Amino acid sequence: MAESTMEARGERFLRQRQVLFLFVFLGGSLAGSESRRYSVVEETERGFLIANIANDLGLGEGELAVRGAQVVSKGNKQHFQLNHQTGDLHLREKLDREELCGPTEPCILHFQILLQNPLQFITNELHVIDVNDHSPVFFENEMQLKLLENTPPGTMIPLGNAEDLDVGRNSLQNYTITPNSHFHVLTRSRRDGRKYPQLVLDKSLDREEQPEFILTLTALDGGSPHRSGIAKIHILVLDINDNAPEFTQTLYEVQILENSPLNSVVVTVSATDLDTGNFGTVSYAFFHASEEIRKTFQLNPVTGDIQLVKYLNFEEMNTYELDIEAKDGGGLSGKTTVIVQVVDVNDNPPELTLSSITSPIPENSPETVVAVFSVSDLDSGENGRIMCSIEDSLPFILKPSVENFYTLLTNTPLDRETKSEYNITITVTDLGTPRLKTQHNITVTVSDVNDNAPAFSQTTYTLRVRENNSPALHIGSVSATDRDSGANAQVTYSLLPPADPQLPLASLVSINADNGQLFALRSLDYEALQAFEFGVRAADRGSPALSSQARVRVLVLDDNDNAPFVLYPPQNGSAPCTELVPRAAEAGYLVTKVVAVDGDSGQNAWLSYQLLKATEPALFGVWAHNGEVRTARLLSERDAVKHRLVVLVKDNGEPPRSASVTLHVLLVDGFSQPYLPLPEVAAAEARADPLTVYLVVALASVSSLFLFSVLVFVAVRLCRRSRGASAGRCSGPEGHFPGHLVDVSGTGTLSQSYQYEVCLTGGSGTSEFKFLKPIMTNGLVQDTE
Repeated sequence: MAESTMEARGERFLRQRQVLFLFVFLGGSLAGSESRRYSVVEETERGFLIANIANDLGLGEGELAVRGAQVVSKGNKQHFQLNHQTGDLHLREKLDREELCGPTEPCILHFQILLQNPLQFITNELHVIDVNDHSPVFFENEMQLKLLENTPPGTMIPLGNAEDLDVGRNSLQNYTITPNSHFHVLTRSRRDGRKYPQLVLDKSLDREEQPEFILTLTALDGGSPHRSGIAKIHILVLDINDNAPEFTQTLYEVQILENSPLNSVVVTVSATDLDTGNFGTVSYAFFHASEEIRKTFQLNPVTGDIQLVKYLNFEEMNTYELDIEAKDGGGLSGKTTVIVQVVDVNDNPPELTLSSITSPIPENSPETVVAVFSVSDLDSGENGRIMCSIEDSLPFILKPSVENFYTLLTNTPLDRETKSEYNITITVTDLGTPRLKTQHNITVTVSDVNDNAPAFSQTTYTLRVRENNSPALHIGSVSATDRDSGANAQVTYSLLPPADPQLPLASLVSINADNGQLFALRSLDYEALQAFEFGVRAADRGSPALSSQARVRVLVLDDNDNAPFVLYPPQNGSAPCTELVPRAAEAGYLVTKVVAVDGDSGQNAWLSYQLLKATEPALFGVWAHNGEVRTARLLSERDAVKHRLVVLVKDNGEPPRSASVTLHVLLVDGFSQPYLPLPEVAAAEARADPLTVYLVVALASVSSLFLFSVLVFVAVRLCRRSRGASAGRCSGPEGHFPGHLVDVSGTGTLSQSYQYEVCLTGGSGTSEFKFLKPIMTNGLVQDTE
């Protein structure tokens, strides 16, 4: 009955085991007495009495039941059973030391006695004593060795070792081989205490005498009674391949992080063989490696790369010792050892939790809270300490707040036109080795404020339009852009009032308010208006609206819409002007000059002349560029007296325009009285000539003597001509008559200025007949009759 009551209480306490287990391993301040240690031999049968807990604790009979005593072990597996009435502690099951502790010695099981009312913990230890229940086992039951016959005595050859799961004296202690005159075996110890055999050659080999040896290798432990394991060694004696592979290092020591990725190269071993051919080809292999090593590492037989094929765990195993064999084609081999140290890492990255974020942010705003977040790290110590940072180039700053909270703020007012969006990377880094970090990206947009006026692409626009255009013709565009966005960037265009109030701008051009296209409202005339200028305004639709201005200059291009106009001979509908030519005139004699102008400009005003019709086409010619009409040959008595010439004046426009003029030429033999005016009339005409008056006044103002000299010089020349008896000269029976000097400056297409001397016959009473002779001016040589 008492036993059933105790079992009921045990079931009730069992439901609280997880909570009690927490209290036990926290080692609370209520821990009672000192730790007690018990021992038991492994493989002891179930129910074995370990100790009387009541006696050890000084409790009376039945007091364990009253205080609700309970045995608590690490993990869910219960190895003990407590009798609450007697206080005896028994084994619940057989204990296997190798399963519980592996190679660890001593093997200690920790358990606690939990007492309630009042609450008390008693920590206890159970030492599981090893028994020799395992024999040494070789990884390879048969080993094959190849030795050159010239191998020197004293050479030591590593052999595959055996493993014994027992510990202490029960573990593997030494190796032996069957007695042999050529070999004996040595027992060596590794750094971790494991023992391995080395075969020592005592006597020189002779392949011809004995080509092979078969030995038995025995591994003995120190238990009582002894246990052993055996392996066969088959030794082949080879002909001389006198260079075995040699490793560059006899010992490789490397460190590798426990979080290294699979297939990463841990280390590369390298061996060389001085032989050639097949004897010099080296291959690599593990030498008697355990199953755990073969599962964790992979050796490339050609390159010697040792790769990781299984994830490492520092807490499970922190050191690996690998024996590597390099063997050449002749069977010779070299050995090396690789010690791999697993390095613990900081394997918990920090975490960031975003609490709030503000976006978009109006531009030009003062310090503004952008985001609030907290950081944490599951690690502890330096691995759990955290730093937060953002890029230095960003206009934001981080400020720590309460506990692990941070605030992200704007550092300076933001400008949307400079940058409308920011990608902020918050980096959280711990201080472990190596440091782990977590990054969180926040996108912040900047909203627009109307702080930019529209900007024209040019401050001044120059547009060109050809005259006689059609109304509503698109003549060009102005363009302005606004760096703002939305309504703040919508631009409208308008014309500014002209600076010149006389300019009828409203009737000349108009502008499209949406796109800035300019249109000519009426047909333009180059001869009336060659250019005009006005201003345009571009305004946005922000509040308040901002605007800017630009100037537009419109150049009217000339069109060939004006035909040449003949200035001389005049075409006023009066009696035609007759040109007199003496029959004694030489070839090339200047008869007259057709003077014309064109109201257009540029090549539209470049004039050319040609003889369109003539009474005798071969008698006269017209110079194409200056309009001079000259005789083409000497005159003869057979030539007609009167000639009618039609001269065509044409511009260089497209299409060309032209005008024609009719010239009347009269051939004369000499001067006669009817053709000369009276002296009174000539004097009156001289006085009436404004050019002569101007010259007389100018010369008089300089020097009367100079004027007199000039007049004498002219009179002498005229007298000399009269004595030449040539027709048309300026002297006659009535004496010398002054001539009229007619100046024709560069008008139309004239390339230079000309002055013509007019000589009249005395007594003619009219000026109808005259000879035009160019007089030298501006350093040019004059044309004489």
